[in-house]
Amino acid sequence: MPSFWGWKIKISSALLLISFLGSAQDDAMPIEDFKNKKVLYFDAGYRSAPFNIDCPVGGETVTFKYKNNFRTLLGIGFAYKWFHLRIGFPILNYVKSVEKWGESNQFNLGLNFTIKKFFFDFDFSTVQGYAIQNYSAIDSAYSAPIDQLNVPGIGTTNFSLNSWYFHDRDFKMSALRGIQAHYKEPVHTWYIKATMNVFGVDNNGSSILPIAILETDNDQTQASTLSAFDFGVIPGYAYVNRVKNWQFSGWLGLGAVVQSKFYFSDENRGFLGLAPRYDIRLLGGYSSKKFFTFVVVEFDNKSIRFSDLKYNLNSHSIKIVGGLRFGK
Repeated sequence: MPSFWGWKIKISSALLLISFLGSAQDDAMPIEDFKNKKVLYFDAGYRSAPFNIDCPVGGETVTFKYKNNFRTLLGIGFAYKWFHLRIGFPILNYVKSVEKWGESNQFNLGLNFTIKKFFFDFDFSTVQGYAIQNYSAIDSAYSAPIDQLNVPGIGTTNFSLNSWYFHDRDFKMSALRGIQAHYKEPVHTWYIKATMNVFGVDNNGSSILPIAILETDNDQTQASTLSAFDFGVIPGYAYVNRVKNWQFSGWLGLGAVVQSKFYFSDENRGFLGLAPRYDIRLLGGYSSKKFFTFVVVEFDNKSIRFSDLKYNLNSHSIKIVGGLRFGK
């Protein structure tokens, strides 16, 4: 029968082997994790949601370009282990002239989390107040001193629920963002994005398009609301790499959605169809054990097509994120 010291040596050897295997597995992962460090970060940027409407005017198809005004958004965040809190608010004045572009109010609420190979994202956003950028070029009778036509009653709304499945288990959003982790080597993978959206544009009962130059016998061009509900899948490819503390990444996807679409005017109509959809996100910056700074660029598109009218929203955001990591 083995002695007490013999059993102790065997148990110690087994624990050492388990510890070694666990350490080797951590070292094999292409990610350096900082969840046990306290992270304080700031971000600054803007979010814009311009849209176009194509419709017939005088026998020709004309594009009305709607642009919103915006202010710089500042965010302050703190992350530690599972806890992550960020507060954002606008600072400074409007980027564009208020006299020409009017005032726009924006609201955004987002939530995201990761479960194994899946990344989930919820987003709700509204923009109130637009200006038609090219109105003077469309309406020859327009004689105002500025080219834009302000339409403060127009607002856009977007609700999105998305889920990404990344085939490679080493592709983690926490490391891609660079706040609580970063990569140590290249990783690439194909992915599938499932998306569900409710979105549209509204002008509080008045025509979205300027009624003075529209065809009065066309219900679509006189619509006060355009809206849609759609769902579908977007396959794509994602890549991330880190060279001497410089990390860059992005993904690109292209797919389609099944769409139920509506317009509301004197006659309310609904239709069923298909719509294209793309998925683009770019990130890049510097990350060390103690501090990091990244540039994040995101694009989103939504479209609704009827026989005589097409609505196309192309929103985008640009943000600079920088922070410090404290602790061991």
